[in-house]
Amino acid sequence: MNIILTTPSPASGDLIVPVLQSDSLADQLARLAPTLGLSTEVLQRDFKAEAKEVLTVYSQNGQKIYLLGLGNDPQEMDWLRTFRKFFFDQKRKLSAMLAIDLTSFDGNVVAGVVLGVRGGGYDLKLYQTDKPETPVFYTDAGILSLQVNPDQHTAAQEALTRAEAIAHTQLQMLDLMNAPANYKKPQTLADWAAASGNQFAYSVTVLDKAELERQKLGALLSVSQGSDVPPVLIIAEYKPEGVENPRKVGLVGKGVTFDTGGVSIKTSSNMHLMKSDMGGAAAVLGTVEVAAKLKLPIHVIGIVPSTENSTDGRSTKPGDVVTAYSGKTIEIIDTDAEGRVILADGLGYMVRNYQPDVLIDLATLTGSVIATLGYHAAGLFTPNDELAATLTQAANQTGERLWRLPVWDAYTEDIKSDVADVKNYSGKPFAGAISAAKFLEVFSEKHPAWAHLDIAGMAFADSEFGSQKNATGFGIRLLIAYLQLILAKKE
Repeated sequence: MNIILTTPSPASGDLIVPVLQSDSLADQLARLAPTLGLSTEVLQRDFKAEAKEVLTVYSQNGQKIYLLGLGNDPQEMDWLRTFRKFFFDQKRKLSAMLAIDLTSFDGNVVAGVVLGVRGGGYDLKLYQTDKPETPVFYTDAGILSLQVNPDQHTAAQEALTRAEAIAHTQLQMLDLMNAPANYKKPQTLADWAAASGNQFAYSVTVLDKAELERQKLGALLSVSQGSDVPPVLIIAEYKPEGVENPRKVGLVGKGVTFDTGGVSIKTSSNMHLMKSDMGGAAAVLGTVEVAAKLKLPIHVIGIVPSTENSTDGRSTKPGDVVTAYSGKTIEIIDTDAEGRVILADGLGYMVRNYQPDVLIDLATLTGSVIATLGYHAAGLFTPNDELAATLTQAANQTGERLWRLPVWDAYTEDIKSDVADVKNYSGKPFAGAISAAKFLEVFSEKHPAWAHLDIAGMAFADSEFGSQKNATGFGIRLLIAYLQLILAKKE
């Protein structure tokens, strides 16, 4: 399906008219009524423009027109979700030719629309053998015309370019996250990164198990001990050409491709969802690819420590002490707190080898953050107020929300070990997300602009795609918006 920008014109094929639930709704519907061949009274009675509300009518010339409610004051995430649900529900009814009338809106709304349209075509039935044919609209024959006013064309084109770059990457990340462990191993992530780097001209280096042992990434290796699947450390680096001294941003993402909990084994009820424990890796790998696609004038390094956390006779045991890449020792209290352990090596490797100006890690790390924030925001942890403010601005802009939680030194007591430099789990039934952040802070080596994002409640969610929780691709839009904000501030 191809998406093009057009100026207002009679649409061929189906037409979607988004409608705000504003004070002028009655007047808008009165203007639309003659075109739709309906009385104003009937239209005002039957359509209230509530979010995701759909009214389907046929004009006098037989054209199929969808009125799509936006609710009141929709933001980018609202546009995205409204259009995603509409296209997911209606995709088998749509003709190959479709137009969306955006002439009443700012050109920037195109981003949410395009992300929603692309998302609505996502197919979760990855391994079903009796899949139906792809709807004609989502084949190469499909054409979507976005009608915008001429004075909005520049803004709309910029939004379209950005959204298309993100959408195609995000759909691949959804496939990776939704894939089960027998289809997705650490090397699978490495292979994806290598292929992406070749396509979009950025460098990818993969440290295999032998190299991890040679360079002494003991924390990552300790988590992998119970699995027959070897771990990797993926380093994806995009460096813009022709940019003198670009800002350097380091991103570290947790890449546990399946998490049994190890010896501290999880209960079986939701263990099947632990194929999603590489949501941080998906955000990091996706962001590097999109930055390269958009040729952003910023240096981005993504590091993904990736492994399974399985269990057998070789597994790390509670009470064991392991040595991280940085040389610090970690007492393993709970083998199910493995994400922070592999991130310790990812952060240490980033700081010591790349010295980024900004250091951000992302991970599906704790159930504690879900208990605190539910499924509506990720936890943001940083002692840097400026970094917190810019990340929050990006979160508010994209709708991938963040809420800042403290990393006060008072919480350091929770990670003190009697026998090692730190322990990986406090053992207390409270402040679990904060103590995890304090653990990671140790391995940031007092980086002045470090932030940790605990995305456990946001990476997998209920959606229209399936009956169980499935991947959201959270973090890519957020991080790209963040990169663009710091570029704007530099200017």
